[in-house]
Amino acid sequence: MPKAARIFSAIPSTRRSAVPAKRSGTSELVAVALFSAIGLFVSLVAVILGMQGVWI
Repeated sequence: MPKAARIFSAIPSTRRSAVPAKRSGTSELVAVALFSAIGLFVSLVAVILGMQGVWI
């Protein structure tokens, strides 16, 4: 009867603060806002030019 080997590896836990750093939060917000603005701009240009179902 085969026996299964149990392998346990220690995974180091990193503690994170419940409140993220202010600078990190701001940079993430800027990145998301910029990404969203670019997507909206591309969509607006596609609608103005009358492109339907064109995906690059």
